[in-house]
Amino acid sequence: MEHFTFTGYWERGDAISHAVAWLLLAMSLSSWFFILAKGWMAWRVRRSAAVVQRFWDAPTLEDGVAVVAANDPEGIYLLLAEQGITPAAMQSSLAAGATSLGASVGRSEQVTRLLRDAIHRSTIRLERGLTWLASIASTAPFVGLLGTVWGIYHALAAVSSAGAVEMDKVAGPVGEALIMTGVGLMVAIPAVLAYNGFNRVNRLTLSELDAFAHDLHAYLTKA
Repeated sequence: MEHFTFTGYWERGDAISHAVAWLLLAMSLSSWFFILAKGWMAWRVRRSAAVVQRFWDAPTLEDGVAVVAANDPEGIYLLLAEQGITPAAMQSSLAAGATSLGASVGRSEQVTRLLRDAIHRSTIRLERGLTWLASIASTAPFVGLLGTVWGIYHALAAVSSAGAVEMDKVAGPVGEALIMTGVGLMVAIPAVLAYNGFNRVNRLTLSELDAFAHDLHAYLTKA
């Protein structure tokens, strides 16, 4: 009986079989790039979560923003803290003029809009790349299955053209074709685990940002 090897699959494969293998390799490399990049970012974001308390421990608003800027390398919390760094920075949006739509609502609503926009920009930074990672996690098994089906089809076609069915001639090509399903799972499993882990980190961070925005809103709209 022939041994099951990826080399044998590659030698028997055609252009479509090779394209499936190259596609899985590209998906694996890109997913690991995102996993490492997002993992580094998530670690830095969670490490800088303590800047919120240090912000409120600062003597002035400007000092608090400076503390956040120095200890938030990803700028996730800084986007929110900067909304109140100086009255002039806010007045550009809060008092743009009588004909401005932004000036037609109250101060509290205007501050809410500024803080909401800051949270939105932070959310975009946190979720960047997750859609691609989820796409790899969901499609890689099917890409591997495509390679398996195509390999089995060629193996059966070769046996059919030979006229005589011999188990040792069928088991090798079919077993090699099944390797592609395993490769697809090997690509998908790390992507799924990483996606779930990053979503948990993002939920924790966004919860902290919501609380930070609530406290900032109370501070910026105080009498």
